[in-house]
Amino acid sequence: METDWTSFLLPYKKTTSELKSKFISLQEEYKLSGQHVPIESVTARVKPRESIIEKMNRRNILEKNLDVEMEDIAGIRVMCQFVDDIYQLVEVIRKRSDLVVIEERDYIANEKESGYRSYHLIIKYPVQLLIGQKEILAEIQIRTLAMNFWATIEHSLNYKYKGKFPE
Repeated sequence: METDWTSFLLPYKKTTSELKSKFISLQEEYKLSGQHVPIESVTARVKPRESIIEKMNRRNILEKNLDVEMEDIAGIRVMCQFVDDIYQLVEVIRKRSDLVVIEERDYIANEKESGYRSYHLIIKYPVQLLIGQKEILAEIQIRTLAMNFWATIEHSLNYKYKGKFPE
């Protein structure tokens, strides 16, 4: 089966666009309320086709199971200034009725050996398409600016240097 990647990725693009918009709107709502704003910035991305294929091969995921076995094709990253902001946002996300949290990974309380810290939520998001509603798995990563700095370096080390880290 040859995948039509443009059609396959369209619901993921819609999902990231809609979720990013919701977080930016939430940020505006905090500003208008006069409360501390826990959201510094929001970015979104759809995993590139090449990365999907590489991960699919590495994890032995069948192409027909991509939409249920690969949770991070759609990704949102929310940046905060403080750790408390992260946990505040997690609570807000858990209470939302427009998505369902299906898994949480707290790499802040349970820091990885590499020093990586972040809070990951795997969600199910109902995106509306011409053909009807489709449930999309997406990953929301919430971290501080400092955590993001380290995550960026760690990612470069792991993928650029393949375990042979420079001094």
